[in-house]
Amino acid sequence: METGMIRSSASSNKSQSRFPLQEQFLQRRSSRENLDRFIPNRSAMDFDYAHTMLTEGKKGKENPSINSSPSREAYRKQLAETFNMNRTRILAFKNKPPTVVEAIPNDFSVAAHQPKAAKPRRHIPQTSERTLDAPDILDDYYLNLLDWGSSNVLSIALGSTVYLWDASDGSTSELVTIDEECGPVTSVKWAPDGRHIAIGMNNSEVQLWDSTANKLLRTLRDGHTARVGAVDWNNHILTTGGMDSRIINNDVRVRAHVVETYRGHQQEVCGLKWSASGQQLASGGNDNLLHIWDRSMASSNAPTQWLHRLEDHTAAVKALAWCPFQGNLLATGGGGGDRCIKFWNTHTGACLNSVDTGSQVCALLWNKNERELLSSHGFTQNQLTLWKYPSMAKVAELTGHTSRVLYMAQSPDGCTVASAAGDETLRFWNVFGKPEAAKTAPKTAAAEPFAHLNRIR
Repeated sequence: METGMIRSSASSNKSQSRFPLQEQFLQRRSSRENLDRFIPNRSAMDFDYAHTMLTEGKKGKENPSINSSPSREAYRKQLAETFNMNRTRILAFKNKPPTVVEAIPNDFSVAAHQPKAAKPRRHIPQTSERTLDAPDILDDYYLNLLDWGSSNVLSIALGSTVYLWDASDGSTSELVTIDEECGPVTSVKWAPDGRHIAIGMNNSEVQLWDSTANKLLRTLRDGHTARVGAVDWNNHILTTGGMDSRIINNDVRVRAHVVETYRGHQQEVCGLKWSASGQQLASGGNDNLLHIWDRSMASSNAPTQWLHRLEDHTAAVKALAWCPFQGNLLATGGGGGDRCIKFWNTHTGACLNSVDTGSQVCALLWNKNERELLSSHGFTQNQLTLWKYPSMAKVAELTGHTSRVLYMAQSPDGCTVASAAGDETLRFWNVFGKPEAAKTAPKTAAAEPFAHLNRIR
């Protein structure tokens, strides 16, 4: 007989009574087994009373003739009541056992096991909430023809005319129509006060207008030699970029307005954005270059040297957006030959991430209330895409335009986005939702960037 096949009956019975991976239960001991004794809490017992009851009480019961006197029996009962000696149990606890104190409070333990309530998902309408006609808008990738000011008035350039649309009441007014030899309008940008606006023109000049008084304040000349397609404000400094590849800082308070010149691009400058701190300027051009400029390196005697020259894009760089929650984070978008959104650390010049969107990137906007980025695109879908940052997962795609969405602007409260396209429509999207606590932008009595404008002759 094979020794390996021998099994004892005990081991056979043991193996039959157990199953693999099953919970095991302990068998109860027989009541006849000698278990551990229970020792009560001695501090809760009255041993003097117990001793008296075991000795003196027993003597009285065993010798009833000794306690036969009625007066003696009455005295014993009164004495027992006085000293609380009428208890029937001898070895008895005086107090109830203390309640069990939980190591972790019950409410905390319950909360620990309950799943955290998920944040409700924001509803994003897939269609525009309003659509306006925008006839004669230029279908030109290198221009910037739409802006939304802090006073909740939107400006748009249609051909040679600049129109103002008041978002508070929906009224429309015409600001200016420039002469044919000067036009068309190539860029518009509100000043921080929401009252004054800069208008770049095809003849290389820039006009400054007071929208409230509907008055031309001054015209900036002799800076550029070709059209001005990009403008941005930094307090009282108006920065302009032109087809002549030059970037100029203009101090609008003084007669000799050209105070600094940035040279680095070889072709038209189509994107300009100052950081929120006003310390760094990002510029993009048709030469596929992205430059970061620092105010501390500015020079009035010679062209300012760039801080970073970034050559990662393979097409024109127009879309620029500084992150509102991280000062040194910049998002940029490339044209049709690049199709990428890139993220940069502007302190070091490092490219943090690059995402291929599949189509021309025309404009970028950050959500002021959530960590999201909105991009507008050209062929083939002409869509607006909402991205979750930093994962860059698509949150939503908004369609409706039938031509590339060249221009985008954000409302002062950060909730609504306006988009203009070559299909000659202006659409409004409630894509960023409502902020938790919307703050009304304070209106200043005097416009600081133009405080000394009356001294200019």
